Amino acid sequence: MHHRTVAELMTRDVVRARRDLPFKEIVKLLAENDVTAVPVVDELDRPMGVVSEADLLRKSSDQADPSGLTPMPHIEAWERAKAEGARAEELMSAPAVCARPEWTVVEAARLMEVQDVKRLPVVDEADKLLGIVSRRDLLRVLLRHDDAIREEINRDVLQRTMGLDPSAVTGEVRQGEVVLGGSVEFKSQIPIIERLCRSVDGVVSVAEHLAYRTDDVRSSPTGA
Repeated sequence: MHHRTVAELMTRDVVRARRDLPFKEIVKLLAENDVTAVPVVDELDRPMGVVSEADLLRKSSDQADPSGLTPMPHIEAWERAKAEGARAEELMSAPAVCARPEWTVVEAARLMEVQDVKRLPVVDEADKLLGIVSRRDLLRVLLRHDDAIREEINRDVLQRTMGLDPSAVTGEVRQGEVVLGGSVEFKSQIPIIERLCRSVDGVVSVAEHLAYRTDDVRSSPTGA
């Protein structure tokens, strides 16, 4: 089975900010390129952090309301330091949480979840910027055509990996939802097939209606 990699999904023409780029130039950079965040790079084009609209908005939220109607929000010391920043390296969220181009979608998604970030700069072995991958990029995997998913399940999972006859078990796919039908020799094969199908890129859910000829997972009688 072929899992889509970060290299296949990432944006290669990356808009980036120099570490000394002034606040207003960062705002202009985001607006002109219609992006919500950019990696901040050093002199060797290595990501130091990411500066986003949320980082920039801290400066506005730290200003007093002239009308006096809105109370000043409580912010931590590190947030106040960022709000007072004037250059990219002072405003960015750091360090940069990066991905490698050979990672699978699953690896990148898990890192995003653990680190609570929306995008990952992608770097090479020397930590130089190659691209950037976002949550939206990873979600593109779920837009795979049903025909492509069906072919991968029937050919790669059922026939090549499990060694099943094409007439014994088939997988039908609609809107990413897989339905398995047919019969297998052993009951223990069913959860394996289901797990492998769930790992196919683009699969949303798996429902199995598989019969079996031999129950090889039945618990032994007590005391046996």
